[in-house]
Amino acid sequence: MVKRMHNMADKPQPQPAAPTAKPPQQRRGQTVVHAMEGWVAAFRRKLSAGELGSLPVVLVLATVWVIFQALNENFLSPRNLSNLSVDIVGTGLIAVGIVFVLLLGELDLSVGSISGLAAAVFAVLNVKNGVPEWLALVVAVLAGTVTGAVQGFSFARTRVPAFVVTLAGLLAWNGIMLAILGTSGTINLDENGLVAKLTSYYLTNDAAAYGLAAVAAGVVFVVSYQDRRRRQAVGIPHRSLRGILLRTGALAVIAFTAAYLLNRFQGLPLALLIFLVLVAGLDIVLRRTHYGRQVYALGSGVEAARRASLSVTRVQTAVLAVSGTMAAVGGLFLASRITSVSQNSGSGVLLLNAIAAAVIGGASLFGGRGTTWNAVLGILVIQSIASGMAITDTPTAVQFIITGGVLFAAVVIDSLSRRSQEAHGRA
Repeated sequence: MVKRMHNMADKPQPQPAAPTAKPPQQRRGQTVVHAMEGWVAAFRRKLSAGELGSLPVVLVLATVWVIFQALNENFLSPRNLSNLSVDIVGTGLIAVGIVFVLLLGELDLSVGSISGLAAAVFAVLNVKNGVPEWLALVVAVLAGTVTGAVQGFSFARTRVPAFVVTLAGLLAWNGIMLAILGTSGTINLDENGLVAKLTSYYLTNDAAAYGLAAVAAGVVFVVSYQDRRRRQAVGIPHRSLRGILLRTGALAVIAFTAAYLLNRFQGLPLALLIFLVLVAGLDIVLRRTHYGRQVYALGSGVEAARRASLSVTRVQTAVLAVSGTMAAVGGLFLASRITSVSQNSGSGVLLLNAIAAAVIGGASLFGGRGTTWNAVLGILVIQSIASGMAITDTPTAVQFIITGGVLFAAVVIDSLSRRSQEAHGRA
C-alpha cells in the first residue's frame, strides 16, 4: 500500500491546461464593450449630477428635423438646408453676444436696437454720404462697441441691474436710429456691394466646404488631445483617447455630410463661414484666455471675484462691449439678407429670438455656465422651427407657441440641472 502510494507520487502529475488565448477579434470586441460600459457609466454619473450638457437641445433639434422631414420631404433638401445655414447667421451672431452677458447672470435687452442702429449708420454713411463700404462697415461695428461699452460701464459703476440699463438703451438707441434714418424711413443697399455679398456670396468650389469640415475635425482632435495631456500630467480626470477619437469621428461625419449637402446646392455660404469662424474664435477667448476665465469667475459670484482682486468694472464693461459689437455685426448681416435698412430694423421678435437661442442652446440664466456654441445650437432649433413652419404652410401663431414651449422647457431643465448640481456640491 505504501509502495503503491510512493510510485504514484513519483509519477508526473497532470498539469492544468493553460488558458487558451482568445482570438484578436474577441479581445477587440471585449475592449469595445468595456469602453462602452465605461462611457455609459460616466454618462449616468453626469445625468445624476445634473450635467446634461448639450444633450437636450440636440435631441430637440433631431426631433424637429425628423418631424418636419416627415411632413415635407423637401425640409432636409440641399436648397432648404443651405438657406437655413444663412438664415441663422444674423440672429445667431447677436445670440453669441447674449451668451457673454448670460455668463455674468445678467441680460442685455438693447441688442435689437443696437443692431438696427449699426445698420442705419452703415446705410447713411455709405448710401447717402458716399463713404466707402469698408469704412462705413467699420464705423457701424464700432458704433455697436461704443454703445455696449457705455452701457457696461454704467452698469458696473452704478450697480443698477443690467436689464434696467439696457432697457433704457433699447429705447435710446432705437430713437437715435430713427433720427439717423430721417423721414425717408428706408434705405436700399447696393445689391452688388460688400455688405450685400455677406449673405449672397457662395464658395462654389467643393474643396472649400470639405476643407472646412476637415479643418474643424482636425482642430477638435488637436485641442481635445492637448487638453487630455495637460490634465493627465497633473493627475486630474481626463477624456480617454478612445473617447476623443469617437467624438472627433462623430463631428467629422456631421461636418462632411453638411459639406456634401451644401455642395449639392451652391456651395459653402460665405455667411456661414464667417459665422463659424467668429463663434470658434470667441469660444477660444472664453475658454482659453485669462479674460474668459474672469468672465466665468464673475458669473459664479461677484463678491468672490472682488475679493479675488478681479477688476469687476473692467470685465463687466468689456462683456457688454462684446455684446454690442456682436449685435452690430448681426445687424449688418440681417440688413444684407434683405439689402435694405428701415425703421423696423432691429425690432419685432429679433431680441426675443436672440435671447431664446442662447437659453435654448444651453447657456444658464443663473450665470457661470455656457459657451458660444450654445447660441449656434439654439438658433438652429429656432430657425429650423421657422423654416419647417414656412415649408409646411403652418400659421405663424403655431411657430410662436412651439418656440415658447421649447424655451420654457429649456429654462426648466436649466433650473433642475442647477438644483441637482447644488445637491452634489458642484454649483
